[in-house]
Amino acid sequence: MGKEKFSYTKQFEALAKISQAITSNLYLEDILKLIVTVTAQVMDSKICSLLLLDEEREELVIKATQSVSEAYNKKPNLKLGEGIAGRVAREGKPITVLDVRKDPRYINRRIAEKEGLCSLLSVPLKVKGKVIGVLNVYTSKPHRFRKEEINILMTVANQSAVVIENAHLLTESKIIREELEARKLIERAKGILMKEENLSEEDAFRKIQKYAMDNRRSMREVAEAIILTHEMKTK
Repeated sequence: MGKEKFSYTKQFEALAKISQAITSNLYLEDILKLIVTVTAQVMDSKICSLLLLDEEREELVIKATQSVSEAYNKKPNLKLGEGIAGRVAREGKPITVLDVRKDPRYINRRIAEKEGLCSLLSVPLKVKGKVIGVLNVYTSKPHRFRKEEINILMTVANQSAVVIENAHLLTESKIIREELEARKLIERAKGILMKEENLSEEDAFRKIQKYAMDNRRSMREVAEAIILTHEMKTK
């Protein structure tokens, strides 16, 4: 009982660490690395990996692992529905395997044999009912995962899914903001050229575009330079 109690203590400590990371200012890549490292420790896992779904290609891509195995880290992407992780992503439900080296559903059995991987617990990363990836833990010896262990990994996976989704939303909103700001600057620069050089709106735009292409600059950078030059003239 004492050993089991200690196990639960470790699990809750791990969840606390992951929760703190999610609300911190760490980069997403660092958070994912921390998640797989802590999860591997608490689940006593030989390898823990986090895969994200590329929706366009319908493939799972390894984004974080604490494994130092080059063979494992360079595994090819999995198609949605392919292998264990692919099935988990497609069905949105956890799957346990007692020995991946003997399970015909497992795609990379040679790598499993080479790296000494045995049992696998694979759970979906879900946010708002949508699967965005998969979290895997492997053991080096046969292990039947208890319901409590599956629940713990599901909790970690759900927390991970939230931080990943939030990071994507922040990136998208930042890109949209930058595009709007760039458009405003280009419009202002066009107005300056139209007034100073008596150009049409189309010609002013083409002049900015051509200068940007010829000098390998963004149109925003060219627009900012035009505005700055204009402001210096008028002061």
